[in-house]
Parts: sequence; structure tokens; C-alpha cells
Amino acid sequence: MTDRGAPAGLLAVDSGGSGLRAALAAVDRGVLAQRASTVPVRTGPRGIDPGHLMEQLVPMVRALTAETGVRELGAAVVGAAGLSTLGDALRAELPDALTREFGVAKVALAADAVTAYVGALGPSPGAVIAAGTGLIAIGTDLTRWRRADGWGHLLGDCGGGAWIGRAGLEAALRAHDGRPGGSARLRDRAEAEFGPLPTLPGRLYPRADRAAVLASFAPGVADCAHLGDPVALDILGAAARQMAESAAAVCPVSGEPRIALTGGLFRMGDPLLLPLEIELAQKLPHAQQVPAEGDPLHGSVRMAADLATDALTLPSDGTMLYLAPKKGISPTGDE
Repeated sequence: MTDRGAPAGLLAVDSGGSGLRAALAAVDRGVLAQRASTVPVRTGPRGIDPGHLMEQLVPMVRALTAETGVRELGAAVVGAAGLSTLGDALRAELPDALTREFGVAKVALAADAVTAYVGALGPSPGAVIAAGTGLIAIGTDLTRWRRADGWGHLLGDCGGGAWIGRAGLEAALRAHDGRPGGSARLRDRAEAEFGPLPTLPGRLYPRADRAAVLASFAPGVADCAHLGDPVALDILGAAARQMAESAAAVCPVSGEPRIALTGGLFRMGDPLLLPLEIELAQKLPHAQQVPAEGDPLHGSVRMAADLATDALTLPSDGTMLYLAPKKGISPTGDE
């Protein structure tokens, strides 16, 4: 039988392009322990693969329950990149799989932009810019979600890491060719990282991880900007403008919304943050810029606590945030 003296737990998951993270938490004690995998969950013809997600998650949760003594899971929230467009199989299969394996009765599946939002701002109106390899802005007035961009490196993600890296490599190639708009400093940096520039297209285009390769040059653009390179500074200024445009498209137009930034791209520092602050002030003068409270995993934990106590008030639209029907299966550990 379940040990009724053990603390009831919450399962929080963050699945993205860099891998999978899982945490066990308690409503009144926060995160108890967490595990991570560097293997991203596969996508295929059916979208995000629920079997591959569970294949990684099950041993993580078994280890976490053994470490924490948690035997009963009251709620689970899984934040997944691509849920809104690639999540049909996940919505159809994952809630039942979580119930079978762990006895979770309350399950919510959220786009990673939603968990990033909740991690940064909690359940309050506003907008969040999430920037890493890609870029998406998400906002809510607490009645519905709005998103802008997040369309991938071929069709969008304007201002994200891959976008910045591609712009930097274009400037490097312009300098190599002797065309206007080039940067000798970016050319030298690109050659140091990728070798002779004429060979770059042949090594880049066939790769399935093109977005990650392009984004790997974004820190080089930032370094050149810190050294005062005018082309690199212009690239980051343009990225800031793109970010602010996306935020303005999703931020509530009335009230006193807040804006927060989340994601590794903002570690670039002042050459990106200063123009972004100016752009946001110009485009959203009624919104207050605030530091992010936490990351997407923190958002999943926060949502799981609210789900467990029936206090989740965020808008559920079935795609950005899907609340699965409650199940009545016995919790993990019952025999």
C-alpha cells in the first residue's frame, strides 16, 4: 500500500530542444529533487513522440521518488516545445501513460512558451519573450493566450540565436567577398570557428541541426559587439527591434501588464539588452519591464501546484494549454 506518511508530490517536466528535465516538488516545500537528460524527445510523422518521452521520463521519476520518498503524485505538468503544432499524439497518449506509470490523476500539457511565461511572470497579465536558438513571444490577459513568431529558423524566430548567428555569418561572407555591409572582425571570428568560409555552405546546408549551428555563432556576434564592431552592434539592435515587435503583438493593450525576458540569449548583455529596453519602452509604454522570476521548469512546478489544489486559473485552449480529463487510478506504490 502507499505510505500515507510520505509527502504527496508534484511532477514537473520541461521538454525542449536541449533535452528533458524533470522535477519532483511538494505544494508547500517547492522542488525536492530533479533530473535531466541531454537527449531531445524525438519528433516524427505523428509529431512529438510520447513513447520516447516516457522512455526517458520513467527512469527519471523512479530515481526521484526513491531519492525523495514521494510515493503519491497529485498532479503533473509537462511543458513541451512544439506542443501547439506537433502535440496531437502527446495529447492523445501522454496523460494515460502518466496515469498508468505513476498514478497521476491530474495532468496538464503546456507549450514550453506557456511554462516559460508562468515561470517568468506567474498567473498575471503581460508578455514574455523567450529567446534561445529560436524566439517566441507569448502574452495573455488571463482570458486567452496570444503568441507571435516561434515559426522556426527557416520561417521566423526573428531575433533569436539562429537569426543572429545567420546575420553574423552573412556579414562575415560579405567581408570575404568585398561587398558592402561586411565586417572583417566577424569574418575573422567565423574563420576561427568554422574554417575557410568558401567551404561553409557545403558543411552547413546538409546538416539536420542547422539552427543550432547558426545559433552557435551568436556568441561570436555578441563578442564582436562588445568590442565595438558597428556591424555586430547593428545586428543586435535589429534583433532587439524584432523581439520588441513580437512582444507588442501579444501584450495586452490595456491595464498594467508586465514584460519579462527568459532564455539563454539574454546572457549576451548590454549590446542586446540596452537596445531592447529602448525598443520595448517605445512600443509598449504602458507595460512594466520586470526580471523573470524563474525558468520554464519553475513554471511547470508552479502550474502543477495550482493544478493539484484546483487553483489553476490560466486560460486553457486545448493546444497551448491542455487539461486532461481527471483519472481515478490508484497512485504509484499501491498494490
